[in-house]
Amino acid sequence: MKSSDFAHDASDGKSVFVRRWLPSGNAKAILLVVHGMAEHSARYERLAAAMTAVGWSVYAPDLRGHGRTAASGELGWFAEHDGFSRVRDDLHEVALAASAENPGLPLFILGHSMGSLLAEAYLAAYGRELAGCVLSGVLSPPPPLLHASGTIIAKLGSFFKGQKAPANTLNSMSFEASNKDFAPARTPMDWLSRDAAEVDKYIADPLCGFVCGFGMYRDFLSGFSSIYRMGKVFSGLPKGLPLFIVAGAEDPLGGAKGFVSQLAEKFKTAGLQDVETRLYPGARHEILNETNRDEVLSDIKAWLESKLGKVR
Repeated sequence: MKSSDFAHDASDGKSVFVRRWLPSGNAKAILLVVHGMAEHSARYERLAAAMTAVGWSVYAPDLRGHGRTAASGELGWFAEHDGFSRVRDDLHEVALAASAENPGLPLFILGHSMGSLLAEAYLAAYGRELAGCVLSGVLSPPPPLLHASGTIIAKLGSFFKGQKAPANTLNSMSFEASNKDFAPARTPMDWLSRDAAEVDKYIADPLCGFVCGFGMYRDFLSGFSSIYRMGKVFSGLPKGLPLFIVAGAEDPLGGAKGFVSQLAEKFKTAGLQDVETRLYPGARHEILNETNRDEVLSDIKAWLESKLGKVR
């Protein structure tokens, strides 16, 4: 595996940091990886190693407000306006750059957690350019009352305290609340994985686990609205697009709520003809960093390879 990085200059002038992992020989496909909230692209090197070993080129940007894309004071903040759509379009621009470096190769996308929501938005806007999609750690939409109250708090906080101010209340309502199912918990992040070493690594990483700003929560919640409450992602999808939805059965953000099967049904009802799911017993939110991660990686790799065989 050959590892490198580059800075992509987005259409609005923002510099987006992108990690790139290439196979030793000729590449046969491209995988665009979209990380989750309050983490960064370097955490997907294990996935990249598995895919480059079988000839895939892997690209993973640090999203705005994350990792090495976030300038000083920008951690946990997308953009002044329409941040969710802006990040979705960043992904498309990075995909175009990846395709330019690998001309003629089929493009797949894998999104985890918040990245899965962004991947769904990508499907709605640019799905016809994709050969397949993997959604990992999918997020169940918040109940209407919680969504409405969260949106109000995010907008008021953005107005009175500033978009970049830490939204501690919203963080407590979302991520901190996820740990209650694992009491007595060893750490506040036990909901991420059964692997204590991986949880500790996440906690020790200064670019993980930070409290996002009011503006990012405003944009994040608007993403839920545009996709699920307005049904945007489910209209106009290419019917033959292969989709693989994977999650931990004990994931408090979606898998444990029965959302994997619900989401699959939404896509099938929209006309998608190739939708597969996999729920991993006992696994929590970060299935790529779980105790059964080898099984998860093997399943994702096998699925991607099988779909690649149908488009080549």
